[in-house]
Amino acid sequence: MPAHLRPAQPDDAPFLPGVEHSAAQVFREIEGLAWLADTVTLSVERHQQLIALSTCWVVVDAQGTPQGFLSAERQGDALHIVEVSVAQAVQGQGWGRKLVEVAMEHARSNGLESVTLTTFKHVPWNAPFYRRLGFEPATSPHLAEMLAAEYAHGFEQGSRCAMVWRLP
Repeated sequence: MPAHLRPAQPDDAPFLPGVEHSAAQVFREIEGLAWLADTVTLSVERHQQLIALSTCWVVVDAQGTPQGFLSAERQGDALHIVEVSVAQAVQGQGWGRKLVEVAMEHARSNGLESVTLTTFKHVPWNAPFYRRLGFEPATSPHLAEMLAAEYAHGFEQGSRCAMVWRLP
């Protein structure tokens, strides 16, 4: 499928919850995480906010329809990745990596010190994937608060971690 990556536009926002829902279906294959396939996605309004910050990028197909996205927001001297999702139809083609690399370049070109995120420790396309891109486990009061909120929303205690990629 011919596709390309570009900054998200306001008209993309209504498509992004569907992309996130499609991407989450892969969790049905992991015991104890199948419930994630049916959870609420980021709202269109939240996507619009992140698009307005110019910290959201999309993978679009030949018709311009989003098939993947990365949404982030600046938090102090870091760009924090809020969500990365790639629709099932285009998973395994390197788009997740390309989206993360765009976020890393955005952090670099905007004088930020790092890129942060929270993710599952043992899901292959989560922490192990980010480690291959140069992310390391991280701790900070803000990231600890984020993990605590995730656990309060139903994630199994100890299943998640915070990670950081520091600019060289």
